[in-house]
Amino acid sequence: MTELAAGLPREGRSVAKTRGRMLDDAALAEIRALIDPVPVRDRLIEYLHAIQGAHGHISAANLRALADLLRIGQAEVYEVATFYDHFDVVKEGEIPPPELTIRICDGIACMMAGAERLIAEMQAGVDPARVRVLRAPCMGGCDVAPAARVGDREVGCADVEMLTRMVERGETALALPAYTDLRTYRAEGGYEQLRRLRDEELTVERVIRELTDSSLRGLGGAGFATGRKWELVRQNPGPRLMTVNADEGEPGTFKDRYHMERNPHPMLEGALIGAHVVEAERIYIYMRGEYAAAYEVIRREIAALEAAELIGRGFIELRRGAGAYICGEESAMVESIEGKRGMPRLRPPVIGQVGLFGRPTLNNNVETLYWVPQILSNGIDWFRDMGLPDHPGIRSWSVSGRVKTPGLIQAPAGSTANDLIAACGGMADGHTFKGFLPGGASGGILPADKGNLRLDFGGALAELQGFVGSHAVVIFSQEDNMRDVALNLVDFFAHESCGKCTPCRAGTEKLTHLLREDTLDEDAIGDLEDVLRDASICGLGQAVPNPVKHLLRYFREDLT
Repeated sequence: MTELAAGLPREGRSVAKTRGRMLDDAALAEIRALIDPVPVRDRLIEYLHAIQGAHGHISAANLRALADLLRIGQAEVYEVATFYDHFDVVKEGEIPPPELTIRICDGIACMMAGAERLIAEMQAGVDPARVRVLRAPCMGGCDVAPAARVGDREVGCADVEMLTRMVERGETALALPAYTDLRTYRAEGGYEQLRRLRDEELTVERVIRELTDSSLRGLGGAGFATGRKWELVRQNPGPRLMTVNADEGEPGTFKDRYHMERNPHPMLEGALIGAHVVEAERIYIYMRGEYAAAYEVIRREIAALEAAELIGRGFIELRRGAGAYICGEESAMVESIEGKRGMPRLRPPVIGQVGLFGRPTLNNNVETLYWVPQILSNGIDWFRDMGLPDHPGIRSWSVSGRVKTPGLIQAPAGSTANDLIAACGGMADGHTFKGFLPGGASGGILPADKGNLRLDFGGALAELQGFVGSHAVVIFSQEDNMRDVALNLVDFFAHESCGKCTPCRAGTEKLTHLLREDTLDEDAIGDLEDVLRDASICGLGQAVPNPVKHLLRYFREDLT
């Protein structure tokens, strides 16, 4: 063992003469007890979660100790910790945050449900020395808006009375939903398709062909053909890895959360099938930091798969995000899994060629994988026939806003906004359909007279400069001012810009200022739109102008 590996002082360097923050022995012992016996650099974010969870913040002494154990610079640990919203870095002399934090969503669906008033009333009504009330970007609870999180307890339809009562009673621990566990799933025929593949009753070529012929597409936003993606990754020289993108952060979207919290195994089986097809050596599931219950469900069921010897120990590794929307972009997600700031990579190459740890990486969304074992079990036509003519397949639509019963709707690809409103029981009482988001914050804002437009990848929707993305549809009524809606969405993008490229970093902020002017400077907005679309390196900056462009095109009555 080398002196460095043994943790001995480096030759010629006295600890007593080390510049900067000195190492605290107590902090070192504390951090050593919280993390892996042999620390691994790419697990930095998991270690930061452990410290934050144990202490409610990350002190300067703990940051210094973690850097020492990982043998990396303090600046490197600091820049990662401060990149993510869920970590509270506290320097010497600063007061740590209170023991309890309440996060209240200020996303678009929650804004319509009164989140601003709820935030103000809670901030005014609690003792700030005991309870911290924070506004948070979309938390994936759009169907139960306004959504909140009290400690580790996720709650929907929140109001002041409910949140105050939870604080008083100490109801802050994680609460798990009822879900289909491994035993139940296997009793219903689960993992049979994986068995057939492993036993060579199904060939790899047949799996790829059936997924291709079924027209299954990536359902996280991009819509790339699943079978074709698997084929392309398989063609790149190994060793290969696989990632599952469970970082569902698009405002208005909650479908992946729904599936993971109720029946996680179709996704897990789909992932294992994908890993087998591309010969991936390991699967990394990247879970959104806001999804505490889904994280625990998946953690338990991975352990159950290991106990049942369906997978080897450590074959599926679960990693957490920490409050960064940009990590939904696949290359930023890869950076985050590697323990870095979640900043998109320049392309080419794509991650299917050079991805996680430099290896060809297959990346799929939760819902995409959810359908894989069902297609292999029920057949190509079963899946295709659930769609509409020229729109094969079925989708999980996240529908929220001014409808009677917001929620997850499984409906054909190509469904219209009017179809989805009807599936939710119609408009809420007293509300008239005015407009909608066809694909979350990124997909633009369309008026009610486009309510019969088929919503799918490309086609007529793309001609209007809108897109279906993650299939998050938010419905607006006469009670909603569309300038306020657009501002909410652009504020979100400005907050979530990673800052890597100047057009997005400066452009999103500038757009929020332009939208707040009494009289909109439409020429300046148009120029800024061109810069954002042409010069941003990832989809965040390129999509920011969509809601503003549609505001100016379809909702001019709301400009004054």
